[in-house]
Amino acid sequence: MTAVNTGASPHGDGGVDERQARAVAEAAREAEWHLPSFGKELYLGRLRLDLVHPYPPPDEEAERAGAEFLGRLSGFCSGIDAQRIEREERIPDEVVRGLKELGAFGMKIPRAYGGLGLGQVHYNRALTLVGSVSPAIGALLSAHQSIGVPQPLKAFGTEEQRREFLPRCAAGEISAFLLTEPDVGSDPARLRSTAVPVEDGSAYLLDGVKLWTTNGVVADLMVVMARVPKGPGHRGGISAFVVEGGSEGITVENRNRFMGLRGLENGVTRFHRVRVPAANLIGAEGQGLKIALSTLNTGRLSLPALCVGAGKWSTRIAREWARERVQWGRPVGRHEEIAKKIAFIASTTYAMEAMLELAGRLADDGRRDIRIEAAIAKLWASERAWEIADELVQIRGGRGYETADSLAARGERGVPAEQLLRDLRINRIFEGSTEIMHLMIAREAVDAHLSVAGDLIDPSADSAAKARALAKAGGFYASWLPGLVVGEGQRPGAFGEFGPLAGHLRFTERAARRLARSTFYGMSRWQGGMEERQAFLARLVDIGAELFAMSAAVVRAETERRAHAGDPDRARSGQELADAFCRRSRLRTEELFRALWANTDGTDAKVAERLLADRYTWLEEGALDPSTPGPLIADAAPGPTAKEDRHRRMG
Repeated sequence: MTAVNTGASPHGDGGVDERQARAVAEAAREAEWHLPSFGKELYLGRLRLDLVHPYPPPDEEAERAGAEFLGRLSGFCSGIDAQRIEREERIPDEVVRGLKELGAFGMKIPRAYGGLGLGQVHYNRALTLVGSVSPAIGALLSAHQSIGVPQPLKAFGTEEQRREFLPRCAAGEISAFLLTEPDVGSDPARLRSTAVPVEDGSAYLLDGVKLWTTNGVVADLMVVMARVPKGPGHRGGISAFVVEGGSEGITVENRNRFMGLRGLENGVTRFHRVRVPAANLIGAEGQGLKIALSTLNTGRLSLPALCVGAGKWSTRIAREWARERVQWGRPVGRHEEIAKKIAFIASTTYAMEAMLELAGRLADDGRRDIRIEAAIAKLWASERAWEIADELVQIRGGRGYETADSLAARGERGVPAEQLLRDLRINRIFEGSTEIMHLMIAREAVDAHLSVAGDLIDPSADSAAKARALAKAGGFYASWLPGLVVGEGQRPGAFGEFGPLAGHLRFTERAARRLARSTFYGMSRWQGGMEERQAFLARLVDIGAELFAMSAAVVRAETERRAHAGDPDRARSGQELADAFCRRSRLRTEELFRALWANTDGTDAKVAERLLADRYTWLEEGALDPSTPGPLIADAAPGPTAKEDRHRRMG
C-alpha cells in the first residue's frame, strides 16, 4: 500500500507514470506564501526594491560573535594542506578534530544545544572561507548542517529530539542526508526504501539502498527518507527518520570516487531490517518530502557560498597571473581578450557575493520568503562559477591544465586551477541539477497563472468548472495585465538614489514586466501544455535569475557606498564592478528574451527522438567504447559487499 493517492507501487516500480510522479512532487511542494518574496514579485512583473533595500539591519552581538569565529576559522584554515587532501582523497583526522574544537560542526546549531548559533550570513561566510581552501571540507560541513540532521530537527523535530541529537552534532558527530537511490534521482514517486512499523508500534524496520550519500561513509547520524506502508494507525507515505550510523544492519558497500571533490566521503549505504525507534520519526508520517524540500530552501545557499569562495580565489589568481605573465612585450592582462576574461571573473564574483549576502540577510531577518531567491542563487552561482573556473584555466594556459603537484615538482607555484574546474562541476548537479532547478523555479514563477487558470487547462474539468475558471481568470488578468504596460523603468529619473547604477534598475524594472508578459503569452499559447515546454520555462527562469543578480549587485553597491562614505575610492570600486556586471547581464537577458520565440527547440526535440530510436547509430561507427562491461544503472538487489571500515570515525 502507498502513502499517497497515486496508485504507485510501494517499491517504486514501473507502475509509476508521469502524472503520478508529478502528483507526489506537487503534494510535497509548499504551496502557500505567508511572507512576501522579492523573487516571486519579480516573476509577476513587479520590481519590489522595498523588499530588499535597504538591507535588514544586523544584530550587533551576532556580528561580533560571527566575526570572532571567522577570525579563528581563518587562522586554522591557513594551515591546512589542501593538496594533501587531493592526493590522499580524504580529509586528515587532525583537520576534522581541529574543526570540531573550533565548533565548526555546530555553526548553525543554537547555543542552547551546544552550538555557536551563527546566522545564515556568517555561516555563508564561513563556507566561503573554508571552500576557498578545500571544497571537500566545505561539502563535509555543509552536508552536515545544511541538509543533515541539524537543519530538519531545528525546523520539524520535537524538543526531545533536539535535546538528544543537536548537542551531539554540535560536538562533531557527523551527520548525513540520504534520499537518492540507484534508480531514484529527482523523482520521489519511485522511492523504494521502506520503513515498516513493528507490531507494537515502538519502532520501524528500515530496508533499502541509498546512493551518493555525502558524509554517509563516516556518518554517526543520518536523516533517511523511506516509504511507510499505509495501514491501521499509520497514514504512511515518504517519511524522514534519524538513524544511528552504528545500527545493526547498516552496510557501507562502496566509497564513491569522483572527478572532483577527492576528499568527499560519499558512498552506497544498504539498510537491512535496521531497527529505528518510533521516537526518531521527524515530523509525521508522509511529511518526508515536505521536510526535505523545506530543508533545502535555505540549505541550498551553501553551494553559492562555496562558489563565491572559488570566485574570490580565481579573482586573486587571475589578477596576479595577468599582471606577471608577459607575452608579446606586455602583461597578458593588457591584451583585450584576456582583459575581458579577468573583468568577467571579478564582476561576476561581485554579483555572486551580492546575491548570497542578500539572501543570507533576508533569511536571518525572517520576514521574507526566500525559497525562490535561494533556488536562484544556487542555480545561477553554480553556472557562473563553472564559467569562472573555465576562464581561469584559459587565462593560465598550459599551466591551467597542469596539476598543482606537477607545477610544484618543477619549481613553480602549485596553483590548482584544473582542480577548481573539477571541483566546481558537481555544483550544477548537487541539491537539484540545473535542469531540475529550472523546473522547480518555473513552477513557482507560473503559480499565479496556474492558480487562476486551474480548471481551464485541466482536461478532466467539466464545462461548468471551466466557466467558473474563465470568470476567475478574467478578473485576475483584467487587474494584472494593465500594470505590465507602463512602469517606473520608463521614467528617466527613476531610482535616482542609486546614482550611476539607476539605469540598470530601470532596465530591470522594464524587463520584469516584459518577463511577466512573456509568461502570459506562453500560458495563452500552450495552456496546460506549457509544462512540457521546458526550454521555454528554463529561459523564463534564467531571465528572472539575471534580473535578481542585477538587483542584488546594485543594492550591494549602494549599501557599500553608504558604508564607505569616508573612503570614496572604495565606495566607487563597488559601483564599478556592479556596472561592469550589469552591462554584461543585460546582454545575456536580451539574448534570452529573443530565444523565447526564436530557437531550435522543435528541431532539437525531433533529432533527440530519432537518436533514441537508433536512427543515427551510423554516426557512432569508427569509435570504440572504453567503458567497462556492466549495466548503466546498478542493480539494487542484495549482493556481496565491499564494505569499508564503518568504524573509522574522523577524529
